[in-house]
Amino acid sequence: MHAMQYEITLPAGYDMGIIRERVATRGHLLDDFPGLGLKAYLIRERGPDSPVNQYAPLYLWSAPEGMNAFLWGPGFQGIVDDFGRPEVQHWTGLSYQEGSVPTALPRTAVRRRETIPGTAAPAQAVQAAIEEGARTAAHPGAVATVTAVDPRHWELLHFSLWDHEPPGPLPGDRYEILHLSAPERDRPVRGRQW
Repeated sequence: MHAMQYEITLPAGYDMGIIRERVATRGHLLDDFPGLGLKAYLIRERGPDSPVNQYAPLYLWSAPEGMNAFLWGPGFQGIVDDFGRPEVQHWTGLSYQEGSVPTALPRTAVRRRETIPGTAAPAQAVQAAIEEGARTAAHPGAVATVTAVDPRHWELLHFSLWDHEPPGPLPGDRYEILHLSAPERDRPVRGRQW
């Protein structure tokens, strides 16, 4: 399992209706994409809850061949043509957990990135992150959680999907989910990935 995200930060006065329309008319194109576990079409709008307007889809690939087919194919080229080539962030999957309402349509997502301190034992930090993902998945309204790591920068990714606004002071960047493509959502191995 591989997690992937790119962020397209847009001007403060940008009409986010353009992004909403783009997802409404094109989002379905990945609903049956081979190798794609899920894609959450994420946006956040500048205001009290976000410092920026941003389109930041998150992908969970069940097979690296699917990720490569997307990045080197017409889907990603459309992003490059319309917005320029964004930096693609990539994490190795550690854990995928179905939440307390796994069949609910997710409306909100939370992403938290966390640096593993240089003094921490990597295996212990990873295990603690996986346990945190399992606790988050048990909350009412949780659809799924993903835990992943970038070992180049020693960064953990905590990502959760919710059928409503997440509970209380859950730390991280909050996004609205405009569409969810999940052709191979049943393929990621549940729990720990090794």
